[in-house]
Amino acid sequence: MLQQSTAVQATEGKVLVVDDDGEILSLVAKFLRANGFVVSTARNGAEMKAQMQSSQVDLVVLDIMLPGTNGLDLCRALRAESTVPVVMLTAKGDEIDRIVGLEVGADDYLPKPFNPRELLARIKAVLRRSRSVEGSAPQGSGRSIEFEGWQLDTLKRELVNPGGVVVDLSGGEYDLLLTFLEAPQRVLSRDYLLDSTKNRTLDVFDRSIDVQVSRLRRKIEAQGELIKTIRGAGYLFAAAVRRK
Repeated sequence: MLQQSTAVQATEGKVLVVDDDGEILSLVAKFLRANGFVVSTARNGAEMKAQMQSSQVDLVVLDIMLPGTNGLDLCRALRAESTVPVVMLTAKGDEIDRIVGLEVGADDYLPKPFNPRELLARIKAVLRRSRSVEGSAPQGSGRSIEFEGWQLDTLKRELVNPGGVVVDLSGGEYDLLLTFLEAPQRVLSRDYLLDSTKNRTLDVFDRSIDVQVSRLRRKIEAQGELIKTIRGAGYLFAAAVRRK
């Protein structure tokens, strides 16, 4: 029985839970392990960094309110060097924390107090997105997508600007850009973008897609408007797209 449980855990992935509340750490770790995940824990930024240096992590559950360096700063620093998915835990009803969390690169968020089953659902959804193109190129087409001198490698999940410099994208930004590139010159509603980029199964903060679009624009629109806002309808990716 023990060997079977370990095998299941290995297929689900490893989650690092970062929270200074020992009760929450214990509850979340126990619940995720019971649902097939390998779980490590940390109470602050230093412990988080040590855990990530000692072993590979598939996803980080990160609380904003931490002693010392807060979760927002830790997420920003992590995103500068890694694309590992992050689910941010925010104060209940604190809209500003949620917006800033998405701005610094979190892939999803969950307000406290939360139901462990909801956290599990969000973790699985984020991992599905992050793994959707790993290890395989798009069927029937090249793995590289080009637009306005930019190149997106869908196998490496890597975006290169016209000058040949790799531009860091969070998991959410990558999913959003890929959604636009797969449907250029078409108006995509906010609901469609939410469903496509978040595999929405539960309530989603309805301004999150606008925040993600804003962040993506800042990274790719130095030489002109590529993502157009269509008032009352959604967004449109205006550039010509070519698969290579």
